[in-house]
Amino acid sequence: MKSPILNVENVSFQGWSHGDSYEAEIGWVGTVLGSKKLGYNVTVLAPGKCAFPFHFHHANEEMFFVLEGRGIIRIGQASHKIRKGDFISLPPGRESAHQIVNDSDAPLRYIALSTMEMPEVAEYPESGKLGVFCGSPPGRPASGDSIRHFTRVKDAVDYWEGEK
Repeated sequence: MKSPILNVENVSFQGWSHGDSYEAEIGWVGTVLGSKKLGYNVTVLAPGKCAFPFHFHHANEEMFFVLEGRGIIRIGQASHKIRKGDFISLPPGRESAHQIVNDSDAPLRYIALSTMEMPEVAEYPESGKLGVFCGSPPGRPASGDSIRHFTRVKDAVDYWEGEK
């Protein structure tokens, strides 16, 4: 049986980046430990960077705990300073749209915890996108049954389109 314990010093990190704004190292702890109903990782943000676009979840609740460093979290229209020791609660829904940015000159390290309800829909208000996830969630290997589909909200079609 795989050990249910992993010390933070032994977490393996994977690089994650896109363009000039997104750069992080993510240690997929929940995946390594075989968690089923919770997803959790350790995320390290480089100075001046963020890991993900501004978004919210329709099904899943998230919680962050800052291990070291400082930054800013945008939640809805407000920005809040965050620092070592802060817990951040983000229930599902539009009012919890969020993004963490490292506004310092040192790494920002935090634990990200999420329920793993499936299917999940995430919306990205600034780009007008939505993502639909079913089967394997982010951070888990994709299975043959997985759906990870991104589209723009404005591209919606009528329920009956294409039906005879």
